[in-house]
Amino acid sequence: MLPSTSVNSPVQGNGVLSSRDAARHTAGAKRYKYLRRLFRFRQMDFEFAAWQMLYLFTSPQRVYRNFHYRKQTKDQWARDDPAFLVLLSLWLCVSTIGFGFVLDMGFFETIKLLLWVVFIDCVGVGLLISTLMWFISNKYLVKRQSRDYDVEWGYAFDVHLNAFYPLLVILHFIQLFFINHVILTDTFIGYLVGNTLWLVAVGYYIYVTFLGYSAMNEKETTQRSSNIALAAI
Repeated sequence: MLPSTSVNSPVQGNGVLSSRDAARHTAGAKRYKYLRRLFRFRQMDFEFAAWQMLYLFTSPQRVYRNFHYRKQTKDQWARDDPAFLVLLSLWLCVSTIGFGFVLDMGFFETIKLLLWVVFIDCVGVGLLISTLMWFISNKYLVKRQSRDYDVEWGYAFDVHLNAFYPLLVILHFIQLFFINHVILTDTFIGYLVGNTLWLVAVGYYIYVTFLGYSAMNEKETTQRSSNIALAAI
């Protein structure tokens, strides 16, 4: 079962947030801060976002370890820096253009593909999966059922973005080198290569998603210790 994420931390000496801290830690305040930074590129850490993208392939556990550090320092699991989302959007545009070029698609067909990838594959499916996992986690997996404790929806969506990026690279970049001369040849090898790439991509998505939620469970002991220490201050 997942540990719960308290919205009443950091706490005062009596274990209750001050009114100012409570306002800063509401979902609306976090969302406003995130969207505000979306238009301030100088405040985004693109180097760190690129580091996360690299390690999502080589060592996804290190990426989720950073989410735990954010929880300890900023009292939230979800990203507060939209740099990762901006870089992912650029990847979507570049990879879709490359996909359209390899398949000899026209301008409008490429735009349609880009809109489909962004609003259906990434955002639409992401909203569905994130909301479903967020509901299941809070309804059945958290250990303490209370209005003051929940799994952040923003974190659930970040887990989807983390899992979607490797899938995007495999299907929209690596696959391009095989699509014309192997996958579309209507042969057994073509079917094998195409289905294998899809299997690896979907398997990677499931694996990274699993790591995202299990990372919260692995940090339960540390989280409890931190809450006890904060309450004692």
